Amino acid sequence: MLELLSEHRCFGGWQRYYRHASSVIGLPMRFSVYVPPQAEAGARLATLFYLAGLTCTEETFMIKAGAQRLAAEHGIMLVAPDTSPRGASLPGEDDDWDFGSGAGFYVDATQAPWSQYYRMYSYIVNELYGVVTSELPGDATRTGIFGHSMGGHGALVLALRNPDKFRSVSAFAPIAAPSQCDWGKKALGGYLGQDTAAWEPYDATALMQVMRTPFPNGILVDQGMADQFLHQLHPGAFEAACAKANQPLTLRRHEGYDHGYYFISTFMEDHLAHHARELEAQG
Repeated sequence: MLELLSEHRCFGGWQRYYRHASSVIGLPMRFSVYVPPQAEAGARLATLFYLAGLTCTEETFMIKAGAQRLAAEHGIMLVAPDTSPRGASLPGEDDDWDFGSGAGFYVDATQAPWSQYYRMYSYIVNELYGVVTSELPGDATRTGIFGHSMGGHGALVLALRNPDKFRSVSAFAPIAAPSQCDWGKKALGGYLGQDTAAWEPYDATALMQVMRTPFPNGILVDQGMADQFLHQLHPGAFEAACAKANQPLTLRRHEGYDHGYYFISTFMEDHLAHHARELEAQG
């Protein structure tokens, strides 16, 4: 059952924040939804999931990205989950900003104690997707996904593994090869164990290397070249994997832009247009 925490009129639609008891996580989870004005006609809506980065919550994207005006123009519903379970009270959960609370990495943890609650992959792909397309007016045949940094990693992984659910995908500064960077090694090692073969299902570059044109109409990635975390992101590795997979990729490198939401908001219009083209074509 969804609990509406707050709602705000926004560009003719509604910005809403929800909480629900998650059966997958085993704890209450929060997520945000922007419902565009087209919902008033009673139709199912093209839906776009946004996965946020390290330390973020379900509010970050909705407050900072400037996406609601564009979503209202395209008639797209936006959905942003939290980035991890909250209140699990696990030892060490709040010790580091890049592991534990706010840093679920969109995986299903297999290592104790994290495996009890940290199941963000299944939460989004199965439970939240089901809520959005049944209890909310999301159209299950017109759903896309995008994200930033850790969330860009999550968006690429979830899309590549579930193309039947996510028909379009893009990312801002994604952690594109987590097996090759310190952030990824720490998170994947902690949640999944030290056998690196278990990391591959959560590494977009590794996944792409064994695929063949999973998204024939293209993937969009934007990367700031003044990004202070560029050494963690490895966009070139993902670019090479896409070339091997014959996967059309638009990887745009932007001089002067850093890792934050000033960068994201600058190119948000292009991402919404990318998804709108794909999702409207599915209608």
